[in-house]
Amino acid sequence: MKQPLYLFTNSTVKRKDNTLRIETSEDKIDRPIETLSEIYLFGEHSLNTKLLNFLSQNKVPVHIFNYYGFYSGTFFPREVYLSGHVTVQQAAHYLDPEKRMTIAHKFIDAGASNILSNLGYYKNRGREIEKQIDSIKTLKKQLALAPGPMELMGLEGNIRDLYYSAFNSIIKQDYDFEKRVYHPPDNFMNAIISFANSLVYTTVLSEIYRTQLDPTISFLHEPGYRRYSLALDLAEIFKPILADRLIFTMLNKGELSENDADQNLNHCYLKDTGRKAFLRKYDERLRKTIKHKTLNKQVSYKRLIRLDCYKLVKHILGEAKYSGFKMWW
Repeated sequence: MKQPLYLFTNSTVKRKDNTLRIETSEDKIDRPIETLSEIYLFGEHSLNTKLLNFLSQNKVPVHIFNYYGFYSGTFFPREVYLSGHVTVQQAAHYLDPEKRMTIAHKFIDAGASNILSNLGYYKNRGREIEKQIDSIKTLKKQLALAPGPMELMGLEGNIRDLYYSAFNSIIKQDYDFEKRVYHPPDNFMNAIISFANSLVYTTVLSEIYRTQLDPTISFLHEPGYRRYSLALDLAEIFKPILADRLIFTMLNKGELSENDADQNLNHCYLKDTGRKAFLRKYDERLRKTIKHKTLNKQVSYKRLIRLDCYKLVKHILGEAKYSGFKMWW
């Protein structure tokens, strides 16, 4: 099974025969190209066009993060899965307000259901979060009444605010998490949420790349310049599953703390120790398998994203109605 490669230490990455060679000041490591699904670059690394051509030939995307661990962009190999027919139908669904809203609603409905699953899990473990659960259930019922994507996004924002207000009750460590701050994160909690969400976004983007979907044509978020907005849409479903659950677990077990962050006057970001610790657990979670209710076989968490992409393709082609993935456990 192919796996992501995460690179932190400043290195030179090059092609050596049919392998990837990573050279640092201390070591040289070779990784067979057929074992790699994508590459994540943190810190400073040297690449050349020979390597990029090699990665493109083997369909290996490269996700790039800046010094602070914030997502900068992605090198995508040449598109090999795109279908003109699917792209036309995907655009047609975006241009038709009713069809667009049908899909956009499914994204938020599934995301809200997964948020409620997380809250229900911790409510059953004695956390006092009944108020947030009841309020989110009320808002979830209003999703079907939203007249357009903007109103749907507003309801999603209200659901998220209520969800974040429960974090202080869920997490045993004493963090004063008042509100979500994005650009840049202003405290440890916001820093870890931003980092985790960027990983989910890039994971979703990698899975979209391996389907016939066009990542620039979205339904909930507005398509725009310089972003793959369909990945933002699908990430709404999987952030509670892949990012939030992991954040709760690691903080409650003391596997991450404020010692793993660097707090400055205007921003806060995770140090390499924090990023590496989170990535180890995140990678384990992607590889973890569950018994799929429909397929009746073991499926990895990462594969669940690809399956949702396939369901979206079938919906766009009129073969089956789309519904976003919802946790049942």
